[in-house]
Amino acid sequence: MLILTFYVEANLNIAVSIGPQKEIVQKIGKEKVGVVLMVNSGASPHSYEPKANQMIALSKAKLYFSVGVEFEHVWLGRFKAQNKNLLIIDSTKGIVKIPMIETHQHKGNSLDPHVWTSPKNMKLMAKNIYENMAKNDTKNYEFYKANYLNFLKEIDMTDKKIRLILSKIPKNSSFLVFHPSWGYFAKEYGLNQVSIEVEGKSIAPKALVSIIEQSKKAKVRVIIVQPEFSDKMAQSVAKALNVKIYKISTMSQNWGLNLVNFATMISQ
Repeated sequence: MLILTFYVEANLNIAVSIGPQKEIVQKIGKEKVGVVLMVNSGASPHSYEPKANQMIALSKAKLYFSVGVEFEHVWLGRFKAQNKNLLIIDSTKGIVKIPMIETHQHKGNSLDPHVWTSPKNMKLMAKNIYENMAKNDTKNYEFYKANYLNFLKEIDMTDKKIRLILSKIPKNSSFLVFHPSWGYFAKEYGLNQVSIEVEGKSIAPKALVSIIEQSKKAKVRVIIVQPEFSDKMAQSVAKALNVKIYKISTMSQNWGLNLVNFATMISQ
């Protein structure tokens, strides 16, 4: 089914890494494009490996929009080897990236790839994707342009909704995450992301005490966990802090609604 929906009457076949990119492509290209998504919401880009049907679809794609997530470092070269005509384009061009909070998995000076959690960054991604779609399918330039401009308006509306929701809580309000994936959102809206990455793994009692003390000092409002990971540790921390736990993934294709929902969670 994936391959059929990808190729039926599409003017331009495109592959993307994550859900928010797929939304951009579909908002701009609509029925003129076919799109294959590599990492679905709920799957981890850290351990992802493409399925056979995705590799077949990739062999016929013209454009691949990368975003900097971990699996791309291993797989983009392989995708190119399979499809010599595949154009791999960085959809994050022009975005100033921030350092990833150092955790057991992200050491040293690595940069945070979760740029799409910022509406400002989403606009730059949309610009990069639109320009390359129009360049590679010139006969539909005006069609893509009109849809691109409409999508920018949607992003602005999402930003306004988020700001209205967050206006109800103090500036620099803190939230605790078990994977540091909301840094750009926090930066854009003046929030404080407190991070501990365990991804379902056990943690020593001393470390747990330290997490709880740090969270109390930061006056953490809520705990955010990703659906693909266990929330067992989060339950222990939430009980100690007397705060709620919410599950949400940054990988959701319904980007605008996802960010509005996230803002609502933090404002509780």
